[in-house]
Amino acid sequence: MSSRREIIEEARARSGGRCEYCLMHASLQGATFHLEHLVPSSRTGTFSLENIAWACPSCNLHKSDRVEGLDPNSGMTVSLFHPRLHRWLDHFEIDRYSMKGKTPTGRATILILDLNHVARIRIRQAEEVFGLFPPS
Repeated sequence: MSSRREIIEEARARSGGRCEYCLMHASLQGATFHLEHLVPSSRTGTFSLENIAWACPSCNLHKSDRVEGLDPNSGMTVSLFHPRLHRWLDHFEIDRYSMKGKTPTGRATILILDLNHVARIRIRQAEEVFGLFPPS
């Protein structure tokens, strides 16, 4: 069984230092990234490497205890992006500095996590200056 510290270090390493939702790099952030429960503990989620994502504070706070959201195109309730089950490139694409949803899951996640907020656009522009955007 892994210790809490080992899980934190493994999650950080697995993410490459980026938020597993918006792909923001931790190196330019003034705030500490969070361990985000993919299935929240309030919904029987466990503290395990399989149920943890490395997330910037904004993504973690916007996601909160949600696992579903509305696809703005269809109005249907769909699962949010789950970094352990989904591949990022299957659900999202980058268009200049904006995130675009390729699937209902991608679109719902962008809406719920507010991935195209003006502050996030500016952070992506700053990351570009330092060679951190777009992510490889």
